[in-house]
Amino acid sequence: MHPFGPEATSAPHPVYARLREEAPVHEIQLTPTFTAWLVTRYDDARRALNDPRLSKNIAGTPIRTGSGWPVELRAAMDSHMLSNDPPEHTRLRRLVSSVFTARRIAELRPDVQRISDELLDGFAGRDEVDLIGEYAFPLPLQVICELLGVPMDDRDTFRRWSNTIIASAMAQGDALAAATSMTAYVRELVERKRAEPDAALLSALVSAADEGDRLTEDELTSLVFLLLLAGHETTVNLIGNGVYLLLSHPEQLARLRADRTLLPPAIEEFLRYESPVKTSTFRIATEPVEFGGVAVPAGAIVMVSLLSANHDPQVFADPERFDPARNDNQHLAFGHGIHYCLGAPLARLEGEIAFSGLLDRFPKLRATQPLEELMWRPGALLRGLDRLPVTLS
Repeated sequence: MHPFGPEATSAPHPVYARLREEAPVHEIQLTPTFTAWLVTRYDDARRALNDPRLSKNIAGTPIRTGSGWPVELRAAMDSHMLSNDPPEHTRLRRLVSSVFTARRIAELRPDVQRISDELLDGFAGRDEVDLIGEYAFPLPLQVICELLGVPMDDRDTFRRWSNTIIASAMAQGDALAAATSMTAYVRELVERKRAEPDAALLSALVSAADEGDRLTEDELTSLVFLLLLAGHETTVNLIGNGVYLLLSHPEQLARLRADRTLLPPAIEEFLRYESPVKTSTFRIATEPVEFGGVAVPAGAIVMVSLLSANHDPQVFADPERFDPARNDNQHLAFGHGIHYCLGAPLARLEGEIAFSGLLDRFPKLRATQPLEELMWRPGALLRGLDRLPVTLS
């Protein structure tokens, strides 16, 4: 059973349960020319996510060089923390962490609340909306635009580029053109912030320094792509998958409406049960690595199934039960170790405000079609719905 095939896209949990039972790691055909080793059990996944023998620097490997994208464009998109190992990763994370602070994220709360309110205000007088396209997608994108200081007049274009790059079904040529245009735009925006700094994150990143060290142009543009593609997609799927889970479990939806103190643990359960990022990005084994007695050879591409690990019965009691009040929910939805998602607090903040708004305004929220008929987006990395049409009243 292929973990990224059609059956696993629509109903992944039984597929991953079989994979966990059969072996701790599986060699799978990723493309006609590439295989990868998929880690499926929690303890192995947690170890793999922080194993220095599994390198994140795959720039010179065939799976990267075979993409057909120009070297200079890949450098402008991939020179970020998620594509580097220590000491370069340590340097980049230190520089970014110096300005992407808990205080800065907390200060975004009024902006996130305003954006959520404006989007929900736009539903006035309507009976049916697509919560993905009209709420889950634009909310975090607008937050990122506010965070970076993207001018209001440019946000529709910025959204179009990002949507094209993110869409897994989009043709390669369209994604390449969008990435090229966005890279040029971000470089120009960086120069604008350098000449006329403001209070936004991008200005702070441009001027961030540590003992004379600064982010290069490629590192700055790559960080924008990382915020956009990694941070934005995580929150889109957190919101969409969370609403899907609540609509699938009306008794738990009623429970959450009655007791809002359950919202923080409910968000953690959304993240665990339908992990927004179902598989980690590529790692390459710099030497042989063993998982449960199975040897992964040096040079192999390794992927970690976060979605499978988050349903491991050795760690989570009754893992197929959706429980918004689940205690000690040590899920791996944001990764683990040195590459743990720096934007996790922002995703949680956006999730809290997004769900609070929906629960407050739409007490009769329900799906417009059987939930089993909804389409999940195909692909190896992300777990999210294509659309989520709902009735508001």
